[in-house]
Amino acid sequence: MDRRSFLTAAGTTAMVALSGCLDGGLSDADFDIGMSQNAFLPEEYEVSVGETVVWGNNGSRGHTVTAYEGTIPESAEYFASGGYGDLETAREEWHATGGGNISPGGTYEHTFEVPGRHNYLCIPHEPSGMVGVIVVTE
Repeated sequence: MDRRSFLTAAGTTAMVALSGCLDGGLSDADFDIGMSQNAFLPEEYEVSVGETVVWGNNGSRGHTVTAYEGTIPESAEYFASGGYGDLETAREEWHATGGGNISPGGTYEHTFEVPGRHNYLCIPHEPSGMVGVIVVTE
């Protein structure tokens, strides 16, 4: 093999290996909602009561899944990666310790028991518009 062929093959192999690292190593089959650089994909997702939604960080940066308090149905259980009971605590902990962070390749799941719209955000990327909604139907 000549030098040019070797360098081309080595570069292609390195790029393929690196791309696996940058996408968190998850496939679309591992989650329902992906977390890219600054977006939940899809931004809106519909499930039936009792279904579990799995978010997967297939990006290269940490993210959170944090319910917008006051915008989820009144009787719904609050949800946040890190297990926090309210938005204020989730924000404080994320800013103080990085609490609730879902690293690349990580997942978070929540089962929805109450119908309605469940709005949520990613704390570090909320200013960039990283918000989503789970629509729960009966």
